[in-house]
Amino acid sequence: MTTTIEVPTASQVHRATQAGIAFKKKARASRALVLPALVFSVILTQVPFLVTIYFSLLNWNQLRPSEIKFAWFKNYAVVFTGPDFLPSLFATVVITGSSVILSLLLGLFFAVLLDRKFVGRGLARTLMITPFLVMPAAAALIWKWSLLDVNVGMVNWGLHLFGLPAIAWNTDLPVVTIIMMLTWQYTPFMMLILLAGLQSQSREVLEAASVDGAGPWRTFQWMTLPHLRQYIEIATLLGSIMLLQAFDPIAIMTKGTGGTKTLSYLLYERAFIGLDVGQAAAFGVVTVAVTIGVATIALRTLFKVFINGGER
Repeated sequence: MTTTIEVPTASQVHRATQAGIAFKKKARASRALVLPALVFSVILTQVPFLVTIYFSLLNWNQLRPSEIKFAWFKNYAVVFTGPDFLPSLFATVVITGSSVILSLLLGLFFAVLLDRKFVGRGLARTLMITPFLVMPAAAALIWKWSLLDVNVGMVNWGLHLFGLPAIAWNTDLPVVTIIMMLTWQYTPFMMLILLAGLQSQSREVLEAASVDGAGPWRTFQWMTLPHLRQYIEIATLLGSIMLLQAFDPIAIMTKGTGGTKTLSYLLYERAFIGLDVGQAAAFGVVTVAVTIGVATIALRTLFKVFINGGER
């Protein structure tokens, strides 16, 4: 049996060559369009970070500006061997973890409620989103004076109606105070993501489950929750990154006392109270490394969601 080999004609070769050239031109044009934004992003984010790394290698205290010199990794040694790093890291984990978990649970609860049809649902959704739109500094002031003040706070006024003693929240329960305030502000963020997940769920599947006799709890447990898994992961990732950077509530409400001195507040304390630029930069680099570590662990799962369409 003889095998025939088809030789492409000159016109076919020409068309293929022209298609390859057109594809390369299109790719170059796409890269050229993205290049300005990429350069701007690098200048805006990476250059300051490199400068921060450079500052972290200096012995630079603003009280002695004439004594600036290279300390190499001395500042990092102070960070990891000093008495403040581990308590601050622990405070960061406790405050961030608790706030993310509570915000996620409350966000899921409100998302399920707002997914139902009732009169005034649009107004209710708007009001529920409002806390996330308030500036962090303004929200911290509202919580510190209007809600939790020991003398005129609305929370203590409510406790007084039930015959309970007033609580100095900011001094007696500082960690609880910060977690409450952050949970209040970030619950709407979690709710929006989870509500989008609920509304993307097929109504036909839910109706079929109801016809088959599955109750509301079983439907939620075995159908809704697995569907929401990727949305929960996204909400947890984004919420953790944002809450790791929380600063305003701590600076305004507790001043870092009572176990609320997180890494971000410790950085501020070193830079603007201790006036030690080198140590502050070292704390900043470590804080960025912690944030990247958290994001990397979360993104391993998140990228699977995007690439595999939610398959595990």
